[in-house]
Amino acid sequence: MSDLPRKAVTRTAKLAALPLGFAGRATWGLGKRIGGKSAELVAREVQQRTADQLFKTLGELKGGAMKLGQALSVFESALPEEIAGPYRAALTKLQEAAPPLPARTVHGVLAERIGEDWREYFLEFEDTPAAAASIGQVHRAVWHDGREVAVKVQYPGAGEALLSDLAQLSRFARLLGPLVPGMDIKPLIKELRDRVSEELDYELEAQAQREHAAEFADDPDVVIPQVVHQADQVLVTEWIDGIPLSEVIVEGTAEQRDRAGQLLARFLFSGPARTGLLHADPHPGNFRLLPPAQDAEHPEEEGGPAGPWRLGVLDFGTVDRLPGGLPQTIGDSLRMALEGDAAGVYGLLREENFVKESIDLDPDEVLDYLLPIIEPTQVEEFTFTRGWIRDQAARIADPRSPAHQLGRQLNLPPAYVLIHRVTLSTIGVLCQLGATVRMRDELDTWLPGFLAETADAAEVVDAAEATEVAEAPEEADEPEGETVQA
Repeated sequence: MSDLPRKAVTRTAKLAALPLGFAGRATWGLGKRIGGKSAELVAREVQQRTADQLFKTLGELKGGAMKLGQALSVFESALPEEIAGPYRAALTKLQEAAPPLPARTVHGVLAERIGEDWREYFLEFEDTPAAAASIGQVHRAVWHDGREVAVKVQYPGAGEALLSDLAQLSRFARLLGPLVPGMDIKPLIKELRDRVSEELDYELEAQAQREHAAEFADDPDVVIPQVVHQADQVLVTEWIDGIPLSEVIVEGTAEQRDRAGQLLARFLFSGPARTGLLHADPHPGNFRLLPPAQDAEHPEEEGGPAGPWRLGVLDFGTVDRLPGGLPQTIGDSLRMALEGDAAGVYGLLREENFVKESIDLDPDEVLDYLLPIIEPTQVEEFTFTRGWIRDQAARIADPRSPAHQLGRQLNLPPAYVLIHRVTLSTIGVLCQLGATVRMRDELDTWLPGFLAETADAAEVVDAAEATEVAEAPEEADEPEGETVQA
């Protein structure tokens, strides 16, 4: 296989063939129907052929084409079953693998970036990649100190290819619509383009991963591999074994699905609060379900370790920097919506420019629009299903529905774009898992502004304790009571 295609004309031709190919298959399908085949059977055949061409092309090109495919893959559960069915297998392939670069190319990158003596850094190095993604591939190796490591090597010319692909795909966005019905692809492509420079910078990625690894070092539920070495276009991190989330989606037990879903939600909301960073690439290929940690003092007998599964998190190439954690406006507006405070929600949305000054909306209609979307926060635990997210997508996408008309008048401020995409992507993965999740627990713990009643209660307790201390006899030299934490 040749190296990553870099000539713009070659890549453009491959991408241009996608909408042309769809048109050709539609004509072929019409001929089949004239020949007597049922419309349903022909539609399925056309969709299957479209899926095969789309994801074969995106996978071969890597770069921005594959990046778009991976971003789309998490939204698969929102598509109607008759459309999603033929696409599902191809989407899953994109989440975990792509055609690899030849070993000689990988060796060349390592020699150029680490040094001609790069092999001295490793006791072992596997030429066959363990995983391949949009801008790089990962090789399993053993570091010179004996640690198993993952060596991430950036594709030569990846930056140029990424920008070229996304620019080309942006021009084709309207034509690509029939490939993934119901998706507004152009804003997604624009947001991906805005993040290109960060994702190509392995130094920034290493920094973000180090910060996460330090914060979650002793966490019983989330495992972040330590960074071992970083150079331009090469990143070496500790290796972690586990079940890829894409496999859990396909064949995981109910226990594994629920646990993976709970920890995914926990990581999404706790990350910004604990590190000031939001992991912004939540497709299943970036997560592993890990067995429970062994207790060194009480090793388990045969039968394996006891305790809950853990979540391994990979790939910190795309992060949103949120020094204060997730904006309190999100927590405040969610809480007000659950309390039925339509005027309060509407006021916050106007303050944050979700509703522009030139637009006037009915606060009650805005609340009616939001309530079905935030249903998972209304109950102690919620089962995310493909049916539920399809109902939401259909309600908002149907041009005849009031929800569609209202949604078109709402605005998404730039500061919330990445948060919005990460949230939607995470919900998509939860629905693929079919996980039952205690979402309120995570919001109560990590989302600023959501737990206002508890915060008020804490202030009352603090005030009462202060009064007791003030009224206590001077000789009482007892320690003060603990403050209730919101």
